[in-house]
Amino acid sequence: MKILNKTISFVVMALVMSCGAAMAQVEWRTIEEAAKVDTKGNQKFFFVDFYTSWCGWCKKMDRDTFTDPTVAKLLNKYFIPVKFNAEGNSEFAWNGTPYANPAGAAQGGHPATHPFARAVLGAKIGFPSFGVFDASRNRVTILQGYMSASEFAITLWYIASGDYKNYEFEQYKTHFDEKFRGNMNKALGIN
Repeated sequence: MKILNKTISFVVMALVMSCGAAMAQVEWRTIEEAAKVDTKGNQKFFFVDFYTSWCGWCKKMDRDTFTDPTVAKLLNKYFIPVKFNAEGNSEFAWNGTPYANPAGAAQGGHPATHPFARAVLGAKIGFPSFGVFDASRNRVTILQGYMSASEFAITLWYIASGDYKNYEFEQYKTHFDEKFRGNMNKALGIN
């Protein structure tokens, strides 16, 4: 009987944990889907995750940062999150400019960087990189490098809340817990 009770408890805990994990998933879109969003009715930022298949830090972000419940809630509520293979061959138009990567397959043994990644990241091509655009698809900022879930949540709230217009980021980060975390938690329904 004790074994049966332990087994049932384990199964119930596993189900609860898996439901929680399922709710913490970012609802990623393709760049083609994001490019078709009608900007007139859109109130969300666009968040483009520029990744490559060989980028270990990109995989770590996917595994450790994007699975965090707070990060997932922020991205799903305030952003249109997009996964974009920076060496892929997607064809789309962004703000009326067409982008295609005919050399995406291979160039001298290495895939070519997609022209959209070059246009957004400029001379700062490195992975992971993230492009943040306003609701009209105008670039707000570029974020680069691996960030833990807690660092990333602060950065996302800084943008989503509009606080990026009023504070320098280093100052914001320093005072986040005392001045801003409560607003974020309230907006996300976190106790």
